Amino acid sequence: MADKHSDSKLKHEQVQYLEFLSKDLARAKAFYTKSFGWKFTDYGPDYTAFEGDYVDGGFTTGKPVKGTVLVILYSDDIKATQQKVVTAGGVIVKDIFEFPGGRRFHFTDPDGYELAVWSL
Repeated sequence: MADKHSDSKLKHEQVQYLEFLSKDLARAKAFYTKSFGWKFTDYGPDYTAFEGDYVDGGFTTGKPVKGTVLVILYSDDIKATQQKVVTAGGVIVKDIFEFPGGRRFHFTDPDGYELAVWSL
């Protein structure tokens, strides 16, 4: 994913990626391509990503349930951002891990919402 992002899109600690669950990735791709002209890149059989002008996102296999969209913020310094989240009262639910295109971690905020932060 890193090579597809323009630097202007990556703003430190801002929402940059949304992740959806879908029972049928082919159907989701067809719908969003037809509706909005989104272009997709597949990363294996269980994940497809889309690229937008300001916010990117992806679909992974799973049962869609209200509230299952994962908001993902970008960070220039993932370790510093993780420390800020913890200091502010967030709870790390997935420590920093690597994925094709970068690294990320997941946390819950004080209301229990799960978000993620990624970095190159």
